[in-house]
Amino acid sequence: MTLDLLVPGVYSWLQLPSGRGAANAGVVVDADGITVIDTLLTSLQWTPFAEAIEALGFPVRRVVLTSSNAEYSGGTARFRTAAIYGRSQASTHLDQPADPNVLRRLYEADADDIDDDFATRPVSHVVDTLVQLTPAVVVVPMTGQQEENLVVHLPASEIVFAGAMCTFGVTPLAHQGDPAAWAASLDALIELAPIIVPGHGPIGGEEEVRELQGYLRACVAANGDPSRIGSGPWDGWSAREHDAINVERAAMLADGNDDIPPSLLQMLDL
Repeated sequence: MTLDLLVPGVYSWLQLPSGRGAANAGVVVDADGITVIDTLLTSLQWTPFAEAIEALGFPVRRVVLTSSNAEYSGGTARFRTAAIYGRSQASTHLDQPADPNVLRRLYEADADDIDDDFATRPVSHVVDTLVQLTPAVVVVPMTGQQEENLVVHLPASEIVFAGAMCTFGVTPLAHQGDPAAWAASLDALIELAPIIVPGHGPIGGEEEVRELQGYLRACVAANGDPSRIGSGPWDGWSAREHDAINVERAAMLADGNDDIPPSLLQMLDL
């Protein structure tokens, strides 16, 4: 893994092949220092990421979290002096201690690297409206993967770091989100920029976002039955075990039930 230069001052950090627990991240260099987008899950992931950032020679001033999920926020403590930006929901989640046992079950491929001392930094700056964070960085609130997500828009570079709001070539996991609202939000995301850096998978654009949108709408239309998702670009995606969870979550929300899907608890043996 390396910091890949997209345009001057803008870098992506892609964990490929992607999967649950192996998220992407980003770096934007402004005159006053660096904005980091998401901080990965475990020390084996965030240590080389942070070392590559330090090699750029600028201080890390800000961290923007696109989601409170541990694969996006696990490394916040590595950036000790940076301000942490996130939605109100992320602030609430990160104010609570993590349960390492649950994380080890959810991110089983990384379980050996999640110890009992796993902890994140709290959000220091809550962002619930569109904010011009730096001359290069606009932070945009969205909903979908969770009730409250953020994406980072770089208007001059025509790039969006979508973080948790986009997964390309990987089946998303919507156990805390709303597949219908997620699909609707993607229309606005597409309008921001032609280059999309997802939270999982390779860099894409409108085509990949539309495929994700189609999958989410298929989960809603399945009406609680994963076998009714039907065929589509997602046939070749990894992590199709998420289908049952996503379909169940959509059906539960349609019935006014905002609980965690039992199929997720079953997958985690909880």
